[in-house]
Amino acid sequence: MASSRIKMRDHGAESSLYWRRAVIAFIGIIALMGGLLANLYHLQITEHQSYQTRSNDNRIKVVPIAPTRGLIYDRNGILLAENRPIYSLEITPEQAQDLDKTVDQLITLLELEPKVKERFLNEARRQRRFNPVVLVNRLTEQQVARFSINQHKFPGAAIEAYLKRFYPYRDTFTHAVGYVARINDKDVARLKKDNKLANYAATRDIGKLGVERYYEDTLHGQTGYQEVEVNNRGRIIRTLKYQPPIPGSDIYLNLDVALQQQAQELMANRRGAAVIMTPKDGKVLSIISSPSYDPNLFVHGISGPEYRHLLNNPDRPLINRASQGIYAPASTVKPMLAIMGLNEGAFTPNTRFFGGPYFQIPNTKRKFRDWRRWGHGWMDVYRAIEISADTFFYDLAYKVGIDGINDYMSRFGFGEYSGIDLHEEANGNLPSREWKKARHKQPWYQGDTISVGIGQGYWTATPLQLARATSILVDKGDTVHPRLLHGIGAPDGMITMPISKGQPINLKQESFWDVSLTGMHRVINGREGTARRAFANTPYTAAGKSGTAQVFSLAENQQYDHAKTKEHLRDNALFVAFAPYENPEVVVSVVLENAGGGSSQAAPVARALLDLYMIPEILDPPNTQELTDE
Repeated sequence: MASSRIKMRDHGAESSLYWRRAVIAFIGIIALMGGLLANLYHLQITEHQSYQTRSNDNRIKVVPIAPTRGLIYDRNGILLAENRPIYSLEITPEQAQDLDKTVDQLITLLELEPKVKERFLNEARRQRRFNPVVLVNRLTEQQVARFSINQHKFPGAAIEAYLKRFYPYRDTFTHAVGYVARINDKDVARLKKDNKLANYAATRDIGKLGVERYYEDTLHGQTGYQEVEVNNRGRIIRTLKYQPPIPGSDIYLNLDVALQQQAQELMANRRGAAVIMTPKDGKVLSIISSPSYDPNLFVHGISGPEYRHLLNNPDRPLINRASQGIYAPASTVKPMLAIMGLNEGAFTPNTRFFGGPYFQIPNTKRKFRDWRRWGHGWMDVYRAIEISADTFFYDLAYKVGIDGINDYMSRFGFGEYSGIDLHEEANGNLPSREWKKARHKQPWYQGDTISVGIGQGYWTATPLQLARATSILVDKGDTVHPRLLHGIGAPDGMITMPISKGQPINLKQESFWDVSLTGMHRVINGREGTARRAFANTPYTAAGKSGTAQVFSLAENQQYDHAKTKEHLRDNALFVAFAPYENPEVVVSVVLENAGGGSSQAAPVARALLDLYMIPEILDPPNTQELTDE
């Protein structure tokens, strides 16, 4: 029997193994603690600022505050665009005891449409219960009063007031002042491109047309903000910082309410435009485009049917005819063409010209007929302007040529923007060889030049350009740009706008200016003047020039018959005038679409407009008509 052996434990080996394991565990613990401390250092020290900012972003919210829009006044301080409070009824769902019942009772109390409830409840479901939800916008005064009396019955319901633009003179100043409307995607893209979007964080409306758009930066102001502390549900706990917004600046225009209103009455039921401005400094006192429309329709959002009615109206009320309407200037430009002829030596003040019934280019058969079938006989430049003899200016255009006409008439501002402070402006067309080649792919012919010589053919201009050109003429070459803005700020600290001038026109002889001005004086005061009847017995001395522009071309032997011609194809009537003749203070430009003769139709309107300015006692005080928010 083999003897069994008993194994003895090796305590030394076990002790050595234990200590090795203990050391490894300790090193592991130290490593883990080191990693933990390193991560803690990274969070608390290295990334402290970053995490603190992110924490504050979750806790602190910046709420933008919209600035109050600046007001717009006329030259006498009469308000043209104001900010009126509109009242909204809002309900905070968590404060209402029974939301459905509260809404039903308010609909009954305020006589609202039943569909208001569904819209409100849908909006309330999308909002947090502590945020107020609008039940109805634009409450009437009666609704506000009715709710105020019963407010104690509706916990959680309150009336809030907001400022909205309002134009008290409705359609009188629409094309000049313009309007504001809700910011759309195009506005956002433009503001982003100009790095201005941040300043519109709390703003809902922006200038869309006219002065409202042109001086948007001045009128808008600077957005303010408040920093508020919110909880994890977004509820505001307290306000930490408040930076008030900077209101927009008020602006004063050169427009005159009384003059504008009565000018509008004179243009009522007509399609056309009128401009009244001062020639020495370019102040636009009145600018009328007829027909017009009520800008208040756009402030709160115009309905589809209302907009389609304006858009499809054959009289095109949305177009600013004064600055965007393009018409053949016709005979109103003959005094400027006469300046060109004198300066180019095509004739002298004493040159005699025989005006027959028509003009022919040498060695051609086409006849360019005068407006008087039998012609005018012998004349000088004074009589040519007085009686508006076409043949005289046909001959002048033939002698000078299109290059000379384009050069001189561009100096009077034709074919270019007038410089008025409106974005809505057309530059018309002053034809040239290059223009016809690019536009019609044809060379320029001599026959084209002859029609341009009486302001017809390819030549088009706006009523505003006609007013400016006449101002340059009466101011003897001083090229002033028209201006709507008079000043910015309060009356006692107003910053007035300087006169804006272009390159002056210099002639070989200053006396040439007087030749054309004398001819315009004879148009109104001469024995044969085309406007002598319209301006009979004026208590002041005026001068002017009529124009009758064909809308379509007549055949060589075709006679124009106003009565038998369709209304939209009838001649346009034009007239430009200034007064007093000795020291001109005001210039008037009138265009009436499809009205007929300039001397018979447009001249009486121009005379009435001059009367309003020159005879202050006949100017009625402004009609401060009120318009409700309905």
